[in-house]
Amino acid sequence: MSTQTDTGSAQTPARKKFEFPGAVTMLAIVTVLVWVAALFIPAGRFGVDVDGSPVPGSFETVTSPLSFWERIQQLILSPVNGLYGVQDSITGFVDTDNIGRLFGSVGVVLFIMALGAFISVSFATRSLETAVSQLATKLSDKGWLLITVIMVLFSLLGSTMGFSVETFGFYALLIPLMTALGYDRMVAATMIILGALVGNMASTVNPFSIGVASGEAGVSIGDGIVLRVILWIVLTAVAVVFVLRYAAKVKKDPSKSLVGFDIEDDEDEEPVEPVDIDGKLTGTQKLVLLITGLTFGLMIFSVIPWSSIFGATTGPAEYDAYHVTTTEPYWFELNWWFPQLAMLFILAAVLVGIVAKIGEKKIVSLITRGAGDMVGPAIVILLARGVSVIMTNTETLDTILNAMEQLVSGASAGVFAILVMLVNIPLAFLIPSSSGHATLAMPLLAPLGDFAGVSRALVITAFQMGHGLMLMVAPTNVVVVGGLAMAKVGYDKFLRFVWPLLLINFVIVVVVIGAAAVFE
Repeated sequence: MSTQTDTGSAQTPARKKFEFPGAVTMLAIVTVLVWVAALFIPAGRFGVDVDGSPVPGSFETVTSPLSFWERIQQLILSPVNGLYGVQDSITGFVDTDNIGRLFGSVGVVLFIMALGAFISVSFATRSLETAVSQLATKLSDKGWLLITVIMVLFSLLGSTMGFSVETFGFYALLIPLMTALGYDRMVAATMIILGALVGNMASTVNPFSIGVASGEAGVSIGDGIVLRVILWIVLTAVAVVFVLRYAAKVKKDPSKSLVGFDIEDDEDEEPVEPVDIDGKLTGTQKLVLLITGLTFGLMIFSVIPWSSIFGATTGPAEYDAYHVTTTEPYWFELNWWFPQLAMLFILAAVLVGIVAKIGEKKIVSLITRGAGDMVGPAIVILLARGVSVIMTNTETLDTILNAMEQLVSGASAGVFAILVMLVNIPLAFLIPSSSGHATLAMPLLAPLGDFAGVSRALVITAFQMGHGLMLMVAPTNVVVVGGLAMAKVGYDKFLRFVWPLLLINFVIVVVVIGAAAVFE
């Protein structure tokens, strides 16, 4: 009797511990939830002026442009439209058969796959691992300095020229370096993500957020820059200290890590030989590192809109699609974007293979494998973009904008400024593009600021703070979900890490924005 009971107990399966869904599953859930929400949000439309900007007070509800069956089709096709959907220049509808501008994220996908190809070929030479091991030895007690420098640099680039998706190129360099210094992947991922996104949140002269918003509000890009610089300094300092505090704790006690230090290898991935820490770089490896450094340096130089930053000219732009502004570029500007950057890394991969004498078949094999390694992050990115497609095609974005306009109307100066920040937080979830968000929201918010006694420059700053707060955690932001996928850090672990920083930033922004509105 007891034997049977023991046997039965032994055969009873242990209760499986709950695991947070992966990035792809999570975004699929978000897509379905947004689609369901769109069923209950009335379709609506603002009248637009000659520039295509919404006119305050012109909102009207319209009959939904889609039948229920067509809505189901939109849900099913949202990943496809999120990849290469084209937005009709007249109706604004996104579909793969349209004639208009690219709305999907195929450019970003191609870029990270080309980056994966370059990483694969470069890592095959073992040059980066050897260099990282040597650098880790030299910086064994100065990891904090490296974290600080990288975060401040990325924040500065984000604040001035919208540096964000370009960070994808740095995971392959910084993750092995930080792990060699005794930190976990959370440190490597957050120093990249938070460095860039805090800078974007506290944009100073970023032409693709502040520039577009200023153009829509009819003010100079330099208006309000003193307050934005102060916010950039404070928010960047807080983010750096926040990451450094966690990094020091993890290095001192690895058991404190939120993600651990081991990465499960793919079953079909070839085993990697250990790197000889005492090994020295060969001449070929030094040349490969030089090519790598020049490639990343050219990437950064080529995407910076130098004339817009120094010329401080306002005007419309579309960061995600074209990466252009209305300012006449300087003669040395390349104005590259994803098509050119993708080919830059492909050509660099081939060049590395030739220099390292890897052989034609091996080069092709490594490029193919490296591009394939980025399919996971690519799926995450196109799913995130698909959410925006659903809201666009169901014509529910204008309805949400109208509710936002009604909410902030009639408030006092201090309350109005804080409300502008608050109402733009959920809107950023649906419109991760800062330029697209500014184009839709600022024509409505700027005139309301006049009635509330709040300067348009402060309205722009409040808008940017709300947009930036949401982008730090939004699953529709490819910088977050794509970066975490590349770093192999769970989204739930990232949320657990970052929520105190979000709370701190929220309090800082509310106090500063509210005080500025009262005393300006």
